[in-house]
Amino acid sequence: MRAVLEPAASIPTPTVTPIRGDGRRVAIVHYWLLAMRGGERVVERLLRLFPQADLFTHVYVPDAMSSTIRAHKVTTSFIDRLPWSRRFYQYYLPLMPMALEELDLSSYDLVISSESGPAKGVIPRPDAMHVCYCHSPMRYLWDHYHQYRAQANPIARAAMPWLYHRLRQWDQSSSARVDRFAANSHFIRDRIGKAWRRDATVIHPPVETGLFQPTDHIEDFYLWVGQMVPYKRPDLAVDAFTQLGLPLMMVGQGSMLAQLKAKAGPNIRFVERMSFDALRSHYARCRALLFTAEEDFGIVPVEANASGRPVLAFGRGGVRDSILPGETGLFFDRQEVESLIAGVEALERWLLEFDPSTAIAQAQRFAPEHFDRNMLELVTP
Repeated sequence: MRAVLEPAASIPTPTVTPIRGDGRRVAIVHYWLLAMRGGERVVERLLRLFPQADLFTHVYVPDAMSSTIRAHKVTTSFIDRLPWSRRFYQYYLPLMPMALEELDLSSYDLVISSESGPAKGVIPRPDAMHVCYCHSPMRYLWDHYHQYRAQANPIARAAMPWLYHRLRQWDQSSSARVDRFAANSHFIRDRIGKAWRRDATVIHPPVETGLFQPTDHIEDFYLWVGQMVPYKRPDLAVDAFTQLGLPLMMVGQGSMLAQLKAKAGPNIRFVERMSFDALRSHYARCRALLFTAEEDFGIVPVEANASGRPVLAFGRGGVRDSILPGETGLFFDRQEVESLIAGVEALERWLLEFDPSTAIAQAQRFAPEHFDRNMLELVTP
């Protein structure tokens, strides 16, 4: 979600009482620090829990980070010093296992890796504890491999079978370096079991639910928020609402934006960037939020519920942890236009039964203090 917002400075800084610590030196390893999105918000919360921690990453753009992250020592791998790494970092993926193993963590007692890109493959000291908070095993290596390969350029498509085969072997073997895993949803817990044959504790990511407020001034428009890229399926929303003729606001940027604008009906409005205050207002005033992606967790639906509004979501992925069908929203069954249209029609019939207070109460289950308590329990020796 954060990719559609104005710079991170416009987002209120969350507060949390720092943990005074137990004397352990703490290292937090994150795949790359290029924008304030969901993974970076988790890192930010970890740094507030462990103010003594140092950060390690492959590529770092300080101006794109929050003041909390900038206040900490950040050590980058050699990837950061390679040509054009801040723009083309993904092309250096085959070098990242080596880069992680070159990071010297021998002085740290507790290592917390934040995994979605390569992060867990560091080599801690033998007596150090290594806890991995997993947003997802790398999608482009595992369940989304064939989709990514089909969309790659011809040179990358030819190289991927050999390179990714080796990367999968390293990814699986490096999972043995982790003492304890946390998954951000039950969906990701199952992925961890499939890819790495490891158990994981489900710890949902922290959502600043207290920043969102309901209103009595509900308007007729539906809302879609996110990056306009293929796996988010914004095309479903555009195609369905062009047929339905109902007002829809699409908030976000991405590679699909131009083609979506070209085929959208006059009832669909596009907003590429929006301030945090404006987004909060739109959450609270929309008729319902549309969520068309299969996500690892999905912070946007929780923020909509915290604003007192229902969610119509594709019923797979981490959203099954957050949305209560028939209470805080509804699911549609297939990522097809006809299924989404049927979902909208069902939601229109159900809206009279919707109770905003139920949605707000459900959203509070994902407030940051729950993340804090569960993470502290997980890293306790």
